[in-house]
Amino acid sequence: MKATGLADGIIAGAVGTMALNIATYLDIVARARPASQTPQESAGRVAGAAHVSLGSKEQAANRRSGLGALMGYGLGMAAAVGFAALVRGRRQPVLRSTALLGAGAMALSDGSLTLLGVTDPRTWRRADWIADVVPHLAYGLTAAATWNRLRPSTSRRR
Repeated sequence: MKATGLADGIIAGAVGTMALNIATYLDIVARARPASQTPQESAGRVAGAAHVSLGSKEQAANRRSGLGALMGYGLGMAAAVGFAALVRGRRQPVLRSTALLGAGAMALSDGSLTLLGVTDPRTWRRADWIADVVPHLAYGLTAAATWNRLRPSTSRRR
C-alpha cells in the first residue's frame, strides 16, 4: 500500500471514530444513560496483562479513561487502514464501504472487548445491539465518505 493510502486510511478512520463518538454521545443524551465503562475496563485489562502500573488509585482511574479513548481511536484507524489495504487504495461504492468499515470496526472493537473478558455479546439484549450497531454505522458511513473524498476520481486520472 502506498503511503498516501495509509495516510488516507488513518484520516478516514479518525473522522469515522469522531462520528462514532458523536453518535454515542447523542445516544447518552437522548436516553439519559451513563457512559460505558468498557473502554476504561479494557485499558485496565491491557495494562494489567502488560504488567504496567498506572499509578495510584486516582491516577490509574484517570489513565484508564484516557487510554480507553485512545485505544478506541487506534481501533478506528486500524479498521480504516485495513480497509485501505483491502481495496488497494481505490474509491469504493459508499454502501459497500459503509458496511465493510462499520462491520470491521465493530468486529475489532467487540472482538477485543470479548477477548479481554470485558463483555460477552451473547448476553446482549436487542437495545444493547442497537446501541452498538448505530454508532458503528455512523463510523462506516463517515469513514467511507471521507475515504472516497480523499481518493482521486477516475475522471481525474490520466
